[in-house]
Amino acid sequence: MTTPSADSLRSALREIKDPRSGQDIVAAGLLEGIHVRDGMVQASLLTDRAQAAAMEPVRRQVQEVLARQPGVRNATVVLTAHKGPAPIPPRPAPAGGHGHSHGPGSGPGGAKPPLLLPDVKAIVAVASGKGGVGKSTVAVNLAVSLARQGHKVGLLDADIYGPSLPRMVGVSRKPEVRNEKMIPLQAWGLSCMSIGFLVDEETPMIWRGPMVMGALEQMMGQVEWGALDILIVDMPPGTGDAQLTMAQRVALTGAVIVSTPQDIALIDARRGVKMFEKTNVPVLGVVENMSFFCCPNCGHRSDIFGHGGAREEAKRLGAEFLGEIPLLLDIRVAADGGTPIAASAPESEGAKAYDALARRVWEKVSGTGVARGAGPRIVMG
Repeated sequence: MTTPSADSLRSALREIKDPRSGQDIVAAGLLEGIHVRDGMVQASLLTDRAQAAAMEPVRRQVQEVLARQPGVRNATVVLTAHKGPAPIPPRPAPAGGHGHSHGPGSGPGGAKPPLLLPDVKAIVAVASGKGGVGKSTVAVNLAVSLARQGHKVGLLDADIYGPSLPRMVGVSRKPEVRNEKMIPLQAWGLSCMSIGFLVDEETPMIWRGPMVMGALEQMMGQVEWGALDILIVDMPPGTGDAQLTMAQRVALTGAVIVSTPQDIALIDARRGVKMFEKTNVPVLGVVENMSFFCCPNCGHRSDIFGHGGAREEAKRLGAEFLGEIPLLLDIRVAADGGTPIAASAPESEGAKAYDALARRVWEKVSGTGVARGAGPRIVMG
């Protein structure tokens, strides 16, 4: 397959006219940037807040032209603006209840772009400061448990570099596109979306920051999520571009921090908590994953990674401790097999732990629960 270059795509866009100057958009300086990687194209058009509505047809035209170029597998185009002279006003304090508070981000012109996912009542990020703590397994089973409790649930895999959702829910086909929007795939009672549905499982995602942010915006703004009670977002590990994009572009209700009990994991979990604090996103609480191991043969319990570290860290941070998830072979086997344990074995000890976690998370985002061990940083629903 032909690999398009940024220059060839830029040349193709010269057929599109700037409605104000009559020049092509490249000559008029409207094409601010274009990035190409593995057939995925991200482009940005320069505009200002007053002209955003008028530029929307141009944005769509640019996206259509890019999408039909040889070697282009997917194209995303966003409108951007240069920073204006007026300072950005501080964000109001997060409000409680079902409505969720805006993230701190703003458009590059000092004007905040419209928040994505306006029809989703609650958006919860499941995050960790480091990889290897089982965050994705927690996110998937949390989402499935919420769906089993009768809620309308979406699950977004925001880990662009290492998408695991297709494997964990047992779905690998590409999403259907209707009216220029992708339709989420359905699995285990969830509406699911992941970059892993769009690329081969073994394709490395060697992308720079702008491409990551563009792909995330596409999976939120160009997907027909519809009206959801709650969207669970499986965040990538760390505190980078994806985390900042989520905080800026959607109204995050709060974050659930996942850690294992040992000190090295807790240090990174602490960074995750601090990152959400700096972006004014409430931390709903901390989960201790792989909390303890019980031998399936004799029932003997072993605290392989220690025990209780996340509970103590939550107390130190003034956050609620949301519960313990045991280290069970069945959880790992179910995840690898694309059959989340919360759905495939709902009476198992692992599924019951996820069910309890889901009930508490729902209490907090919906305002139906009573505060338990909450510190000053927790915003109750």
